[in-house]
Amino acid sequence: MNWRSERIWIELIRGSRKMSNFCWAFILFLGSLGFLLVGISSYLGRNLISLFPTSPQQFFFPQGIVMSFYGIAGLFISSYLWCTISWNIGSGYDRFDRKEGRVCIFRWGFPGKNRRIFLRFLIKDIQSIRIELQEGIYTRRVLYLEIRGQGAVPLTRTDEKLTPREIEQKAAELAYFLRVPIE
Repeated sequence: MNWRSERIWIELIRGSRKMSNFCWAFILFLGSLGFLLVGISSYLGRNLISLFPTSPQQFFFPQGIVMSFYGIAGLFISSYLWCTISWNIGSGYDRFDRKEGRVCIFRWGFPGKNRRIFLRFLIKDIQSIRIELQEGIYTRRVLYLEIRGQGAVPLTRTDEKLTPREIEQKAAELAYFLRVPIE
């Protein structure tokens, strides 16, 4: 949901609560749980997974230890993904207010001292809007806000799948709204 008027532009930024992250976290959790159960079955000498008619003797003890290690590692990675989803890391908003002459950029980070990332700039300190297009195997299309004396602030996520035309249109609209050039 984005909102624009003559003097205010608010753009909501989507964080880590995406369907692909839910799918990856769930698949990783189930896979690592399977590895862990097979490894523990090997150690105990019992079949803990009754869905598959295999005997625990098919895996010898060192294989069971390795599978348990992979299962535990997968559970840690899965719990990390579930935490980033529940905390909605990376979400926030960009607010451009010509009436007050301010730009506010807010993002949610990991819990701790810097959980809330809030940047405030004056519109008169904005030098330009910069587009970074990198094509190839790993495409990268990012929109930056160039601030005088403070460098560049990214406005789009690096994993956001915008076409070159969409990012150029977004940059042109924002540059027109802020009355700054595009680099």
